[in-house]
Amino acid sequence: MSPAPTDAHPPAPPTASGELFARAHAVTPGGVNSPVRAFNAVGGTPRFIRSASGAWLTDVDGNDYVDLICSWGPMLLGHAHPEVMSQVQAAVARGTSYGTPTEPEVLLAEEIVARTPVDKVRFVSSGTEATMSAIRLARGFTGRDVVVKFAGCYHGHVDALLASAGSGLATFAVPGTPGVPASSTELTLVLPYNDRAAVERVFAEHGDRIACLVTEASPGNMGVVPPEPGFNRFLAETCTRHGALFVSDEVMTGFRVTREGQWGLDGKVEGWRPDLITFGKVMGGGFPAAAFGGRADVMSQLSPEGPVYQAGTLSGNPVATTAGLATLRLATDEVYAHIGAAAETIKVAAAEALTTVGLPHVVQATGTMFSVFLTEGPVRDFEDASRTDAPAYAAFFHAMLERGVYLPPSAYEAWFLSAAHDDRAVQTVLDALPHAARAAAAARSVA
Repeated sequence: MSPAPTDAHPPAPPTASGELFARAHAVTPGGVNSPVRAFNAVGGTPRFIRSASGAWLTDVDGNDYVDLICSWGPMLLGHAHPEVMSQVQAAVARGTSYGTPTEPEVLLAEEIVARTPVDKVRFVSSGTEATMSAIRLARGFTGRDVVVKFAGCYHGHVDALLASAGSGLATFAVPGTPGVPASSTELTLVLPYNDRAAVERVFAEHGDRIACLVTEASPGNMGVVPPEPGFNRFLAETCTRHGALFVSDEVMTGFRVTREGQWGLDGKVEGWRPDLITFGKVMGGGFPAAAFGGRADVMSQLSPEGPVYQAGTLSGNPVATTAGLATLRLATDEVYAHIGAAAETIKVAAAEALTTVGLPHVVQATGTMFSVFLTEGPVRDFEDASRTDAPAYAAFFHAMLERGVYLPPSAYEAWFLSAAHDDRAVQTVLDALPHAARAAAAARSVA
């Protein structure tokens, strides 16, 4: 790993990034290939990153930043980890794709099965594919069509799950974005998160039609909103009573919040398991890879063993599975302990800085990932999360960026650290927080 930058100076203006962004606009919608990267939520010019090492990003203007998004989770060990890079380079030298079964995919599947409550696993190339396939499998297994989800939980850009709540708790959803026909969401029910009464009412009315309930194991796409104690167990038991499948989306939390994901924090302790789980991020080691797995009897319904069709040319890609396997094998208890301690230091410092300037806030976490909401807490669902002060967060974000810290460019995302976040990286964050808190307080919106 290359050393951290040694000169403490404000980043230079994003001239080269600005030029690339203008060029990108001419050939790519919005100038980016995933919307949050455009900085629309915070304003300003997105930074085009040239390279990364350890806990640091370097942009095309030569500016260095402590990275607190870690590619939205997967860089658990830090960027360009030497052992991961060595194994990936060896895999590339053997060829990048064969379209055949390979040993690395078997080894990675065995590692995932050993860490989690799934019996069997199938690889795909993205979290969206994983969730889409899990929903199809749940419908095929149960012979039912209705899907229940929660507002604020994101499961990829699957048509049926890009849904907004209907006019009442037990009414079907409406499309959440243009391009999604009403027919794609008319069998989706959207409920408030952490609301047991809403779940009970929906299952009482539609229980014999519900194929599955899908939820983020601990939501991170409206900011980190942990399940209330026993909520996931309640969901699992409710699904079982009504013959529906419980689908736990651990694309973000899997192998990130603990070595066993969110299930290691609640399911393992409380003695239940989901029927299906989706994985992504960490298990791909930074490559486009994801997976879904679950009970053997459910997974046996997948083609070629069963009638539910699912396929993918690049599924189980040998380079991606090699990277994922290397990452998981290196993710020791010591790694999680280090990340947890560094995260705790930053969480406490952020809260202190915001308290000092009198800005309402709450810091929420699950395992090693956390969010800072600029609103009174607690935040227990999407309605609560939507009250965060977006203008204040934008000012907070840019003040941190100007002092060499790269935060999520959205108030509704999780913050991530890695095993490479050493004392110098953490101190850079701590030094920037008081300035950012003052900037946020000055920009605070007035209701």
